Amino acid sequence: MNKVPLTVSGANKLREELEELKSVVRPRIIAAIATAREHGDLKENAEYHAAREQQSFAEGRIAEIESKLSNAQIIDVTRLDPNGKVVFGATVEIECLDSEARFTYQIVGEDEADIKHNRISIGSPIARALIGKEVEDVVTVKAPGGDVDYEILSVQYI
Repeated sequence: MNKVPLTVSGANKLREELEELKSVVRPRIIAAIATAREHGDLKENAEYHAAREQQSFAEGRIAEIESKLSNAQIIDVTRLDPNGKVVFGATVEIECLDSEARFTYQIVGEDEADIKHNRISIGSPIARALIGKEVEDVVTVKAPGGDVDYEILSVQYI
């Protein structure tokens, strides 16, 4: 299986969620199942079925996180020497040449992408256009509404 890029903070968030699921959620669900079993007939026991459904969801998420972490290539951008180029994990400030609007994005893995927090996927059109470029380069992003030109104002590795 191919390695999937993941930032250090993204890997840490997944590890925290995994720990929460294993140490808090899983024991709580097991206790809920045990309590529901004490109520008798399981065929018509809504509490039991709800707890089993929660257990199924939690175990599925645990397996998914473990799989993601085992297939992750964790990249610490602060330890790279990209010589001013835009790389995975970099935070890039760009300016639209048409509207002069400025945007700042961190380029992250697909699982970490969150536009509300200015984190864009490495597979997004903007990130693909930026990778390998430097400050003052102009990139053209193929957007649904047509091509958009951006100038790279700064690149940070934090």
